[in-house]
Amino acid sequence: MLIFTEQELKQYITLNREAIKVIEDGFTKLVQGQVEMPPIMRIDIYDQNGEVDVKTAYVKGKEMFAIKVSSGFFDNPKLGLPSGNGFMMLMSTQTGIPQALLLDNGYLTEVRTAAAGAIAADCLSRKDIQTVGVIGAGSQARFQVKALALVRDFKKVLVYARSAERARQYAEEMGKVLGIEVQAAESAEQVVRNSDLVVTTTPANEPIVKAEWLHPGLHITAMGSDAEHKQELEAGVLAAADKVVCDTKEQCAKLGELHHALDSGTLKDASGVIELGQLTSKELKGRDNDGQITVCDLTGTGVQDTAIALFAYHELMKQHAGMEIDNNHELQKN
Repeated sequence: MLIFTEQELKQYITLNREAIKVIEDGFTKLVQGQVEMPPIMRIDIYDQNGEVDVKTAYVKGKEMFAIKVSSGFFDNPKLGLPSGNGFMMLMSTQTGIPQALLLDNGYLTEVRTAAAGAIAADCLSRKDIQTVGVIGAGSQARFQVKALALVRDFKKVLVYARSAERARQYAEEMGKVLGIEVQAAESAEQVVRNSDLVVTTTPANEPIVKAEWLHPGLHITAMGSDAEHKQELEAGVLAAADKVVCDTKEQCAKLGELHHALDSGTLKDASGVIELGQLTSKELKGRDNDGQITVCDLTGTGVQDTAIALFAYHELMKQHAGMEIDNNHELQKN
């Protein structure tokens, strides 16, 4: 078995167009029925404001598939620790024998989640956006904007977070990274009303974005709601949108923003909801005109994890990276 460290993964795997294409291909294969993907297993650790998710998927024809363990402990920043963590394991699809451990501490999850956000924006946002709004000031708020810069040119970023100090730090840091104006906003309303594209990146349990703030041409990518109790968008946001897109309808109807819209009766059913793979495969068109309001609900899928893990494995093998461990297992012939 090979073991790859976070340092190696960060050295050789970056958020770039190639990584985005790998995730895009995963969504296409998912909608085309080439993926076996079970429901997410989640353990909630309420007394520590934490959760652990286990996600996996087998892509037909691939030599390995990933099992990903991902944790989110949202009080960690108070301890000076990142809220996200975890690792991925690659297993042989021929024998079931573990082939590699990717000790990424959540890094590959950050990359694949940001890539999905870029794909959603590329399919659904206007081409000529000027201002990007970000709600939340954590690591994914950074990754999402970096990924977005690979598919769209924009002139300004507005960021809002519950902590004004974290929003200020984000603005200072990302202004230098992007080379554009990044401004801390006083409210989520200010962000939504003054942005062409908004990304929500929080573990909120109550809606932050209200339907009355929407305006023609706006696109929203909501990626924080990945559990039944989480919600970033008022249910009316989905009802007001001209197009609602999900990474998978089945999963979002249980865990995502779609779940709240359906449960509240704001949306009667999900028949009009589109899956992201239908856009990446060109089965359906994304934005039809510059006046449409569009929403993409991302809950995170196992196919993204297998796609990014395989991509990372092959890139690291080219670099002769990793440490090999002998488990003393030999194949036995029947």
